[in-house]
Amino acid sequence: MIISFIVFLVMFVGGIWVMGIAHGMPLDFQALTFCAGLALVCLSLAWMMREGRSGATRRSNNWDGGPAAR
Repeated sequence: MIISFIVFLVMFVGGIWVMGIAHGMPLDFQALTFCAGLALVCLSLAWMMREGRSGATRRSNNWDGGPAAR
């Protein structure tokens, strides 16, 4: 569990950092760098939702009162 949190933290903070340095880059690379940082942040949040104990992407039998509905 601690390994997934470290991966999440590195990807999340790294994505924010990449989005921050995008503003100081030449105009040719600003959009690509910003999109790469945004993708890192999105992937980190998806990683945490997937790895969580009863994560949002692991819901099964949600409508019929399964384990995730409790």
